[in-house]
Parts: sequence; C-alpha cells; structure tokens
Amino acid sequence: MSDQDRISASVAVMEGQAVCAACGQDLGLATEPWKEHAQRREIPLAQAGGPAFDTGHEGVVLRHFYCPSCAALLDTETAMAEDPTLNDILASRG
Repeated sequence: MSDQDRISASVAVMEGQAVCAACGQDLGLATEPWKEHAQRREIPLAQAGGPAFDTGHEGVVLRHFYCPSCAALLDTETAMAEDPTLNDILASRG
C-alpha cells in the first residue's frame, strides 16, 4: 500500500472508502469525515500525562479515536472541549 492509499498512518483508503489500516473496518467515504464512524474517548489534557500536560486552562481535552472493530488507535487531537472534531479527509485529485 502506497502513501497515496492512506489518509494517515492508521487510516487507509480502499476502493474510495476510509478503512482501519489494521483490520480493514469501513469508516465511510474517504472524501468525507471518517472520525464520526470511530469510537471516541475524551479526557482532560491534565489527566493525559501528568503535570507536564497541564496547560492551566480548563476545558482542554485530549481526544482518542479508535477503530470500532479492533480498537486500534486511529488518531488523537488536542482541543477545547467545545471545539468541533478536526476532519481528516482525502482531497480530491481531479
């Protein structure tokens, strides 16, 4: 599988679909946000790794996105709790 067949190291593209690179679980169209098809866990950033990760700002969270089939970690994001999810999609080449 080439880099052109991937959205990221953990999300591949097969026949126009975003899939978990570990197990092939379908995560929706590669040209649409795939994270809504993943399992999501959100924790306060201060709890993620001890004092070094405490920004001093309440509401900063670490989001984990997991494959709903094999539980492989697909992505993480740091954001304010009220911020929308970042959308990772495969850009159209045409």
